[in-house]
Amino acid sequence: MNSVQIRSAEKALSVGTWLIVAGAMLFSILTVTPLMARHTPDGWKWTAPILPLVVDAAVVIVVRLDAVLARLGGHGGRWPVVLRWMTGCMTLALNVADSALKKELVGVAVHAVAPLLLIVTAETGLAYRHAITAAQVAQEARQKAEQAEREQAATERREAAERRAREEREHAAQLVREQREHEALLAREQTAREEAARREERERAEARERAEREVRERREREREQQQAERERLEREGAQRRAAERREREERARRDEDERQERAERERAALLAAGPATGKQPEEQARATARAAFQAELSVRAAAELTGWSIGWISSRYQELREESAARRLEGAHQ
Repeated sequence: MNSVQIRSAEKALSVGTWLIVAGAMLFSILTVTPLMARHTPDGWKWTAPILPLVVDAAVVIVVRLDAVLARLGGHGGRWPVVLRWMTGCMTLALNVADSALKKELVGVAVHAVAPLLLIVTAETGLAYRHAITAAQVAQEARQKAEQAEREQAATERREAAERRAREEREHAAQLVREQREHEALLAREQTAREEAARREERERAEARERAEREVRERREREREQQQAERERLEREGAQRRAAERREREERARRDEDERQERAERERAALLAAGPATGKQPEEQARATARAAFQAELSVRAAAELTGWSIGWISSRYQELREESAARRLEGAHQ
């Protein structure tokens, strides 16, 4: 399966999942709203659609974040699983509650189709996305292996060409040496003056070669010294940067510990104040609600501490859950 097929399968999975989620949400709202309206006091019947909307919003969050985590190859831990099953069970219970209260088994079966399909689709879609991510990783590994093989083959061909060129140069040099030896043999048959002149010429050539060799060796030593100096400076710079990074991390860790300690003291002070005798100011009520959420107190307990309504506290808890989910998502991206 190539990358185009993998993207097509992932697109089909995403579109199908969201179609099922949208259909299940619409069906749930239309089914649960009349039930909530019958069990809501007069004057508050307009709030009947809120509960199915809240539950279905949690389903959307779970499906969306599971898709992102699966695409990144990560796993959110046990709480996303708890939330996924909890919202699925809530949706199932709300959809079949009306028929169950009327003891209509056919109605229970019919209204259980959409929630059960939503639960199974969420689990199956997550499994499919993990499988697609694994397939993409495997394909990338194969492509990298093939690229490495191609590079290795190119390197071997280049080395073979260099070896042939070196052999040709050595052969040419050998021919040149043989030619020189032949010329020297002929030269020895020349007059003494010509021999002296040739000897002098050879001595000058050797002196020139020695001078050039000495220059090359001196330049090579200078390059080695410069390279050693650069390496030393790079090591010192790396050690200095590492020390600065450790110092920054230690300072950030101390600041974080101090911040958490202050937050813990403030939260303990807010929770220790006991039930409110009246409605707290909104800013103080928000701080108390945040402290109760972090201490995992119930919505009713938070409402007693602030003096505000359970609906208002529920809204603050939902905002805090979304904020916590956004921080976890940001941490996963980092």
